Amino acid sequence: MKKTYFTPAFFKFLRELKAHNNRPWFQTNKERYERTVRNPLLDFIGELGPSLRKISRQLVVDNSPMGGSMFRIYRDTRFSKDKTPYKTAASAQFRTSRSKDVHSPGYYLHLEPGEVFAGGGIWRPEAPVLAQIRDHLAGHPSAWKTLLKDKNFKKHCTLEGDKLQRPPKGYPPDHELIDYLKYKDFTFYTQFDEKQACSPDFMERYVESCAAAAPLMEFLSKALMLEW
Repeated sequence: MKKTYFTPAFFKFLRELKAHNNRPWFQTNKERYERTVRNPLLDFIGELGPSLRKISRQLVVDNSPMGGSMFRIYRDTRFSKDKTPYKTAASAQFRTSRSKDVHSPGYYLHLEPGEVFAGGGIWRPEAPVLAQIRDHLAGHPSAWKTLLKDKNFKKHCTLEGDKLQRPPKGYPPDHELIDYLKYKDFTFYTQFDEKQACSPDFMERYVESCAAAAPLMEFLSKALMLEW
């Protein structure tokens, strides 16, 4: 049975938070935040688990209010010039292990006024992790080309990532996958909108996107010698 998790009130709160991003306003509206934003997202995460585990049993889907799959609303402002205390988006990540290492492959959900998308892969990995992925990519060009040609992947997912201007050291400039070896991130996204997020088939659409990206997730997991 399909279910609506997110409502216009979800995005209305985040719009107002952006306009009043300060502690007094948030404390006054904290109960509203929990009721209209936090709890619906935790509900979504809690019921998402069985569907994502059909894609991979390694995925961790945890709807604990703290330390689970949902990102905190509080910003870390210690090293940022932007001292606003709260994030103006709600989001969650589903990694392939219980490790706190953000550089293991994972799926992502981003819910923000005007910017709703599914995503995943590996973002900004450290140099040794990136080297493992590039080595695996250079040694398995056929597998990489096959996943990019997959009809389901092409239909639902867009590959993206920051790139180097020049070929990375250690790889021939004429390598057949040199454009991909320049990547510093290996991520995908599927764009949605607020109306779709508030529809009763949004979970189905989100899972469909994750399933379409499974070949990429499996490729990255193999590169890092992780189970998928």
